[in-house]
Amino acid sequence: MRLPGSFDGVLGLFGGTFDPVHHGHLRTAYELRQRLEIDRVLFIPAAEPPHRAQPEALVGLRLEMLEAALLGETDCIVDRRELDREGPSYSIDTARSLQAEFPRHVLCLMLGMDAFLGLPQWHEWERLLDLVNIAVARRPGASLPHSGELGRLLQERRVIPGETLDWAAAGQIIVQDVTQLEISSSDLRASIGAGLSPRYLVPEAVWDIIKKSGCYAG
Repeated sequence: MRLPGSFDGVLGLFGGTFDPVHHGHLRTAYELRQRLEIDRVLFIPAAEPPHRAQPEALVGLRLEMLEAALLGETDCIVDRRELDREGPSYSIDTARSLQAEFPRHVLCLMLGMDAFLGLPQWHEWERLLDLVNIAVARRPGASLPHSGELGRLLQERRVIPGETLDWAAAGQIIVQDVTQLEISSSDLRASIGAGLSPRYLVPEAVWDIIKKSGCYAG
């Protein structure tokens, strides 16, 4: 990994509702961090996600589950700035806040393919690449858009990593294949509500919190 001269490291930004956090989230973040040589990953739970239904579990429980899932992971940090900020959890506001707090780091927004395909619907999405790079986690065999706004963006901004990745301060899009783990938080909530166990789909510590709180009980 080579950094621009004035930067000290790379911060990965991994957002979501984490309702609940599961092994699909954790494995994707781990693989992106490892393969792209990202120094630390900030897990950023959303308070009011603007592009999806509001979370079922209360903020405190989602935060507790995420902290339990990351316990002992020194390179993964729970960042609660979106929980502490009023209004919708816009990624552009989070990126601006992080750039101000970490001016000597490259910021890399970590997105799943579904989130990336919905990027043109995001608030001030065109300005995001002025602040961050984007790493897209692609399931094996998944197709990238070749036309429209995202097709053009990929043609202009995509960087194919070689043996060494040359980071820019912002503006790059990197597509990285990751292990396919088809785990859905909404499916998990439905199965838990139906009385089924999510064992091996969520960390045991997370399952313990779900059972104790009854947050997804039918």
